Amino acid sequence: MPTASYAHFKNYNIPRLPHTGPRISRDMPGVGKSVSASSKTSTVFNGKSSKESIYRNEEEQEDVVSQKCIVSSEDSEAINGIRIKVMEVLNLFRKLLAEHMKERRAKAKIKNGATASGYVLTAMSLRRRHKWLNTSKRLGHVPGVEVGDEFYCRAELNVIGLHHQFYQGIDYMEKDGKIYATSIVDSGIYDNDMKSSDSLIYVGQGGNPRVRNKTPTDQKLEGGNLALMNSKEDRTPVRVIRRFKSKKLLCIYDGLYLVDESWQETGEFGMLVFKFVLKRISGQPKLTQGVVNKSRNSKVPNGISYINDISQGQENVPIHVVNELDDETPPFFHYTTNKIYPKFNKLYIPRCCDCTDGCLDSNKCSCAIKNGGVISYNNNGQIVKKKSIVYECGPSCKCGPSCIYRVSQLGVRFKLEIFKTQFMGWGVRTRSYIPSGSFICEYMGEVLENCSGGFTIDATQCGNVGRFINPSSSPNLFAQKVLYDHDDKRFPHIMFFASKEIPPLRELTHEIAGEGCM
Repeated sequence: MPTASYAHFKNYNIPRLPHTGPRISRDMPGVGKSVSASSKTSTVFNGKSSKESIYRNEEEQEDVVSQKCIVSSEDSEAINGIRIKVMEVLNLFRKLLAEHMKERRAKAKIKNGATASGYVLTAMSLRRRHKWLNTSKRLGHVPGVEVGDEFYCRAELNVIGLHHQFYQGIDYMEKDGKIYATSIVDSGIYDNDMKSSDSLIYVGQGGNPRVRNKTPTDQKLEGGNLALMNSKEDRTPVRVIRRFKSKKLLCIYDGLYLVDESWQETGEFGMLVFKFVLKRISGQPKLTQGVVNKSRNSKVPNGISYINDISQGQENVPIHVVNELDDETPPFFHYTTNKIYPKFNKLYIPRCCDCTDGCLDSNKCSCAIKNGGVISYNNNGQIVKKKSIVYECGPSCKCGPSCIYRVSQLGVRFKLEIFKTQFMGWGVRTRSYIPSGSFICEYMGEVLENCSGGFTIDATQCGNVGRFINPSSSPNLFAQKVLYDHDDKRFPHIMFFASKEIPPLRELTHEIAGEGCM
């Protein structure tokens, strides 16, 4: 298995770390414990589809999901803008839902305030405020939603326009005088069967006593069942969303499928049911076999490992660990949020500023003057420009923790996840949208002197989430030297910043040694 990340910084090296194989356990309780995990893919997928496309063979299927075209910078910005809107409305929904649950718990004096009606009420409040996206039903992919996206409830699917039904598993629309299925939710209520990662046998709707305790009846060729039948005849794509229970209820968007076959048979309750075979359109990013297994039942399948917070509460946000490929867990190491300096070197606290206004005047702030009188960060905490070194306010400065010159000292702000990659050992991906210039994390470890007289940050036994970030020839992060708690340029802090906008679920990578790291 290839090893994970390393970087090189002029006489100050971050070595390549072996992210496989055993390590001595140091203050890492709970690592190695296998519990349930959610699955994600990190591939951007864009595509278009309509009834005009009749998918009769492999090439026609690929046209649906990989139409080749020249994308202008304006188009790219528009795509990113829609994606951002989807993230924003989901965050707004979750915020309002949390407030609703809190109020309900307080009134009813119960532990859990989440109910199906609560989800619907929250979603409808957003609809009244005209916050819903993609409100018109469509065939094919939904703008701003990518294969592998996770959702916490069915109501979220409605809010972003992925599935326009709160309770029914089949959504459909009318087109040219016929109804066609737009999306289905594999909820586990019906006896569906995931034959492989590319094939699903889906039971039609109706006649199920599990739904509102109804008496079992034969299913009829109407509504969603008729829509799926028409989709089979005219070969129109259907969005498939998988829904399963682990520690939390999750819905995962699995991409576009075609209805390939259908028939009637006696179902599990002795009544006639429709069954539809849906086959995944090729050319799309695939969900892992772990999700396929998990959609069959709520038990934790073999090959899925999960750690809730590898930092053990040391970071501002939990650092999850997910392995969807096998049962390996990360190597044991001591998680630290402090760099370990050589004992033989005595570091002195630098000259401090006496600003009390948040260091807004770069002409008066002594720390700003060290940076050439130029403010290094904007008001959103994003680095303005990569420099040879950035000086931040230190422990003796009179400015408070909200000072604009303390960005990298505030710790991890975005939801990061360590995951097992296909070819590069362990890696790190983001669960949040990250604006360009945002601080990600520091590369922590033990500072050691190397044979060339420089110094190396060794994160083999002591480190943080940064030790798992892989190098890449097309990185989305850059490393910035920062000084704030001392002025010794031999031992700068190595901070990772976003070099571009990074969408959720994208792997974070830094520059390969020799390709302009510093």
